[in-house]
Amino acid sequence: MKKYIPIVISLALVAFATIFVMKQKTSSYKKGTLLTKKSYDMGSFSPRGNCAVLPNFVKKLGIKRPIIDLTQERFKGIAILDDTKVLHPKIWEKFEHFSTYALDEKGNIYLAPMPYISIKPSTFDLQKNIYKIDSISGEISIFMEITDVNPSANNPFGIISVVYDCEDKTLWVSAIDETDYMNQKGVIYHIDVQSKKILQKSKGLDALTLQLLHTKKGKYLLAGAARDNKLYAYRIKKNRLEGNPEKIIELPSVNEHIRKIKIYKKNTLELQTIPFTYTLIARATKQARIYYRAQWDDKIKVWQLSIAPQH
Repeated sequence: MKKYIPIVISLALVAFATIFVMKQKTSSYKKGTLLTKKSYDMGSFSPRGNCAVLPNFVKKLGIKRPIIDLTQERFKGIAILDDTKVLHPKIWEKFEHFSTYALDEKGNIYLAPMPYISIKPSTFDLQKNIYKIDSISGEISIFMEITDVNPSANNPFGIISVVYDCEDKTLWVSAIDETDYMNQKGVIYHIDVQSKKILQKSKGLDALTLQLLHTKKGKYLLAGAARDNKLYAYRIKKNRLEGNPEKIIELPSVNEHIRKIKIYKKNTLELQTIPFTYTLIARATKQARIYYRAQWDDKIKVWQLSIAPQH
């Protein structure tokens, strides 16, 4: 375990330095907005309903307005809670920590793993799997192992993000394990849920987060980059990623990386950013997170970027 000590020691130094730089870079934007240069035109868009429903076991327990908590601040792994109830069976800790989740039309929860604070001998193997909590039983299990995901002490991250596609009942999953200091080798996997078959592998971008977006011009997979401070878009045609990703938004600080993408309202995205350096650090504190609203002006084809209120 001694070889992992430098990774842990870097936690405080990296986090402090990054937070300081980010606050300096973004302070001038809190009262105003930024206009990006003319951008790749995906077309106008609006929020749309999806097929996701609450798990059956949550409904039976009377949790009416559940929050799925992956923060690791109070609970290890995953917890489901509302104003009065907390659901966190000890068995849900068996696969340690998670980073993102997706719900399907039956209420099953799919989870992407996350190495957190310290590394154990089992940590690397845990990053190879997509996990699932069954909607009826509430049992957690390994849904699928992607065997070519191989984290290491130099880069402990593997599968990092998952999103469910209601249209074709598939998962879009990103992994960043093969990236090193010189090369970005991330992979986006498109997986059929029923057969667990990998339908497509798209290499070359480290996607820290994924989100599906439907616009008047088509369907896109948005990807917040782990390597840089940009938001990218892949065009989806015939249920496959087409061509190379297009850069659509660049954030004001090079130290910001998009961790969550929300379709906030008509022609507006909400972007949550965190510091990220591929070294093992604790989940970013609220002070380190920055929220942006990115509004698409369909007339002049630019994004208007502004600081959003802290959540």
